[in-house]
Amino acid sequence: MTDFLADWYLWIKALHVISVIAWMAGIFYLPRLFVYHVEQVEAGSKTDAMFQVMERRLIRGIMNPAMVATWVFGLCLVFIPGLVDWSLIWPWTKAASVLAMTWFHHWLSLRRKDFARGRNVLTGRRYRMMNELPTLLLIVIVLSVIVKF
Repeated sequence: MTDFLADWYLWIKALHVISVIAWMAGIFYLPRLFVYHVEQVEAGSKTDAMFQVMERRLIRGIMNPAMVATWVFGLCLVFIPGLVDWSLIWPWTKAASVLAMTWFHHWLSLRRKDFARGRNVLTGRRYRMMNELPTLLLIVIVLSVIVKF
């Protein structure tokens, strides 16, 4: 199996990068939708229903598949012999950051369900603040992989 993965290394890496870009686009966009939803939309209105559809489709149609693909292709890369030296620090910082990004993804999914149930209690300011977390995680991930600190 590892020979197969090594033979397809460049394709796996390309698909991993594409998946990450799609996932991050959603991770950055959904909290902004939440900001506009909470600050500009009256609960129960047609606009509220439209925002809920947009948020649900973003999570289910783009973010969830992209997150799964990111994990699948990322794990394929990890299983290629000699690609990752686990005695160094960078794979651990990347892994911890990816786990944190996954937690954030699920946190966003729960907030979307709060909107759908009419139970959102967070402010636009809180969503703006939380939207900084994926940026920080992205910086750690990229520096870990590229600089290998």
